[in-house]
Amino acid sequence: MKHVQATLLTGYVTIAVKGSMPELFFQRCVDHKIPVWNVKKVNPKTCEGNIRLSDIHMMRRIRRNTGYKVIFSRKKGMPFIIGRFLGKKELVAATLLSGLLILLLSNIVWKVEITGVPIDIEKKIAKELNNYGIHPGAWTFSLEPASDIQQDLLRDIPELLWVGVEKMGTTFHLEGVEKIVVKKDPVSGPRNLIAAKKGIIKKMYVSKGRPLVYVNDFVEPGDVLVSGNLQENNSDKKAKQSEKSPILVSAEGEVIAKTWYEVNVTVPMKTSKEELTGQQERKYYLQLADFQMPVWHFGSPDFEKMQVDNDKKPIYFFNWKLPVSFVESVLNEKRSKHVSHTKSEAMKIGVNQAKHQLRMQLPEGAKIISEKILHESTDHGKVKLTIYMTVEENIVQTQAISGNDEKQ
Repeated sequence: MKHVQATLLTGYVTIAVKGSMPELFFQRCVDHKIPVWNVKKVNPKTCEGNIRLSDIHMMRRIRRNTGYKVIFSRKKGMPFIIGRFLGKKELVAATLLSGLLILLLSNIVWKVEITGVPIDIEKKIAKELNNYGIHPGAWTFSLEPASDIQQDLLRDIPELLWVGVEKMGTTFHLEGVEKIVVKKDPVSGPRNLIAAKKGIIKKMYVSKGRPLVYVNDFVEPGDVLVSGNLQENNSDKKAKQSEKSPILVSAEGEVIAKTWYEVNVTVPMKTSKEELTGQQERKYYLQLADFQMPVWHFGSPDFEKMQVDNDKKPIYFFNWKLPVSFVESVLNEKRSKHVSHTKSEAMKIGVNQAKHQLRMQLPEGAKIISEKILHESTDHGKVKLTIYMTVEENIVQTQAISGNDEKQ
């Protein structure tokens, strides 16, 4: 049975041998190591038997000068089935077109599902997805990877805490989690406003509370700037105050003060970097394992140096991912650039770099009003700077009023 199964794949034929003692012809085939099976004698001058398709050439060489006549009576196996199929051109064309149509339809987005979020956020997600080109009828080859779509949604929709993007066949499935924003006052109830850092007060805007400091006063971290106790505590009113409960409020306001920072930076006087020139070419491939077959743009660009970015998208047949991928390759020309700076240029770059570093740490609304280089040195082609910067910022920090604070 195993022999028959094997020959069905490679193909075999049934031959009828006619002549005197035809069984001797099959014996001669066996002597030449040609497998023969199902040999039977039809009549005294005719025998039938099966041989492999690949042995027909050798069989014909054996038949020469023997006087036997060989007739092919039956042909079986996959090669003959394929041959008969290929002989029907209309059927072959219809099969190829059907397969191509199914392949194309399998790589189109037919449905977008959004779950796990309220209807208003679902509408926002659907709108953003449409802006990204993700909608029923879109080609999957033209879409970004799922991870990039996820990051884009989290960036463009602040209400989302998390979103999962998954392509399931011809359906894009998105599951999101709404961000619950809890707005709360850092200190509830009566409070003071205290200094978060040392500085000289430049401006004050107090909407609630009793100011305890004034413009041009120097304050240290922890000093009370605005008290939430509206009653003054002095010797003239001490007796009256002891009889009445203090009037406490939640102090509100801004206290803009001049503060100081020290920043250290190091700037190389010689740098080398690579930059893109803006020239690029796009090439498209069908990739199977490590083999790539060009589909569009067959030549290579005349770039001395290039950066290659490949975007690989799998091809589906119904819901099955095929081992073939569609690859878009973007070739960007790049060049090396060597830059040398004088010491004064490096110092200017260092000051700008220090400002940028400091701005990343400062609260919103803070302004750098001046800078001064305290120390500079040159070592191994690098300029090292210590820069003293003056900033104007809101130094207010809230503090709950305790029992002892009520006496202020």
